[in-house]
Amino acid sequence: MRGNKHSRIIIAGGNVTDKDPLPVTDIPRRELDVVRQAWVTTGADGGTVSAAADAFGLLASDGPALAVIVGPAGHGKRAVGIRALWDVSQAEQIGEGTGLVLAEIQPDWDKPKNPDISLMPDEPGTGYLLDVAAEIRGWERPGTVATALVKRAEKLREVGSYLVVIADEHGWPEEESTSLATAVVRVKSGPSPHRVAAAHLEFVHRKPERLGWLNTAASTTGTGMVGKAANLLYKETSTPADAARLATLLAQADNSLQGLDNAIAAFRQWRKSIVDLFEETDDQPADRALLIAALFLSGDKAVSIEHAAQRLLGKEPQDNVEAILSGPDLTTRLAAVHAKVTERHATLDHRPGYAQAVLNHLWHQRPDIHKPLLKWLDDITAPGEPGATRLAAISDLLVELAIAENDIKVIEKIHTWITNGNTSDEHLQLIADVFAKAAEADGLGAKVRARLLDWSKDDEESVAKVIALVCQGDFADHFPRQTLVRLRHILDRAEPDTAVHMAEEALRGLAADPRHLPRAWGMVIKWATEHGHLAGHRAFLSLLDPQHDPYVLQVLLDSADRDPEVKQHLLRGWRAAIADPRVATQCRDLMIAWAYARADGLVPYELITDILRQVVTEHMYDSPVTAFVFGEAGVPYDEPVIALRKDLQLPIRPPAPQPVTGPQPWES
Repeated sequence: MRGNKHSRIIIAGGNVTDKDPLPVTDIPRRELDVVRQAWVTTGADGGTVSAAADAFGLLASDGPALAVIVGPAGHGKRAVGIRALWDVSQAEQIGEGTGLVLAEIQPDWDKPKNPDISLMPDEPGTGYLLDVAAEIRGWERPGTVATALVKRAEKLREVGSYLVVIADEHGWPEEESTSLATAVVRVKSGPSPHRVAAAHLEFVHRKPERLGWLNTAASTTGTGMVGKAANLLYKETSTPADAARLATLLAQADNSLQGLDNAIAAFRQWRKSIVDLFEETDDQPADRALLIAALFLSGDKAVSIEHAAQRLLGKEPQDNVEAILSGPDLTTRLAAVHAKVTERHATLDHRPGYAQAVLNHLWHQRPDIHKPLLKWLDDITAPGEPGATRLAAISDLLVELAIAENDIKVIEKIHTWITNGNTSDEHLQLIADVFAKAAEADGLGAKVRARLLDWSKDDEESVAKVIALVCQGDFADHFPRQTLVRLRHILDRAEPDTAVHMAEEALRGLAADPRHLPRAWGMVIKWATEHGHLAGHRAFLSLLDPQHDPYVLQVLLDSADRDPEVKQHLLRGWRAAIADPRVATQCRDLMIAWAYARADGLVPYELITDILRQVVTEHMYDSPVTAFVFGEAGVPYDEPVIALRKDLQLPIRPPAPQPVTGPQPWES
């Protein structure tokens, strides 16, 4: 065969391997823009930072198409890896006219402690990024896994693809072999933070007129650098992420001295302002409570914020007139804690990041308030309370706190809101969005994903509904294997309640993506035929239902037409489902749905008839088949069902039922 460079031969319309690869996502455009337009190679000491060039050299060599970026956090390892892949892509484009597809592998391992490297994708002409920095210390056999990655990279070289692995400082077992050591690129220092900030401001945010704010020339007054914001970055300790964050704040600020001051305070996370405020209110708990209420209820009426502050202190509304008329006005008190009052509404939004910074300070400095604060949040977010309409903003604050503090207790508190009396779809979707965001966070994500597994087994329907909603979003796309496991627990619920129906919807949505269909089908058929789960029977019937979207059924029937093994899987799935009386109604309904799909020409006419003929013939005594073939009293059937019955060549009248002996499948 000719002209097959960087190609793979596909047999019978499918990959030669029966394992479905890990999911991949495009590397975000904003990150590509940074490494393309704002790359800095000058270090803080004036020397050259060569990690990306070194990684490119490894990828472009004749060895395995692998570079392992190791080093401490905060040195820009991810950006180094993306830049190396970008350089390889550019070299490919110059040589052959097309660049690489750049994608990130999602580490959705079945067993995170023992990653199966055979699941790694290996599409031709692709630059892959795999970040295992947060998990590599948990590998039980790091040498075995690392060696498998090297061998995988050797195969990638054959199809013109490349792999960059991001590791932590010491997790990669380079001491075990030469092949593991030669793949390492060690990032010892990052680029100059001042140059990074300037490059981002000029080329990413397109604000070159503000570069003066970052001028590093020495001030003639001896007070540091000319640029007021340049003093925020330090050669020794500031990271590329710090520099990028400062550039973003400067770009978003009002082009004024006040705007610059606000950006500087936001970058410092308002530390001085917050420390000063807590010192000023050392003997004024009421004002501190007002600040806390304002940060959670920012934008609400000032009087509602005041009442919420009183509840935080455990006080009833004041009814003593002398006390009411004492002290400063409410507007004055709110202004003292830096809230802005406009038309009787108070907000902290004019100080970007201020509310989050206050909450983080409070969490660190006043640990005894954790429990009463979260209990108070329960109260003010209940239906009809002022926080109920602010739940999205409150949840964002808590999620960012949880991520910053790596504290699962915050997420567990949000979990309690599921059953706080608000059962609206909007309320449950909001909580699901919070869980999904936290589940993908560095550090905290693994803990949240473990909780999602626990909560998927919860008897409470509303809890199961929230987990099903998580499994309908980006989480399913990034962690399809983990999604399927959580859906299985929901689908195993005793009664087919709303949570079960939502899990079925999530499963169909996942399977409707061609990337995930093989994985979903493989797991579902195992549940249904090898393990006999109720979840498996429900999942099997749901996937094959053409009423919502015939795509999955069409793909499976097309595969069954070419591959006898797929057809046998379909038959075995039918047999297992029909043998379970708990899904008898769904079996009958699916047969009817197939009859309509056949009549509408959505599925292969002869094939679907043949499958149903075998199913019906083998299970004539089972209730769903009898109900479908011979009908039920008072239930009319349209022409598609009647036509299918004729084509099945069945007896005219139902056979006499036979006695049932021995244990039944659903009793084991």
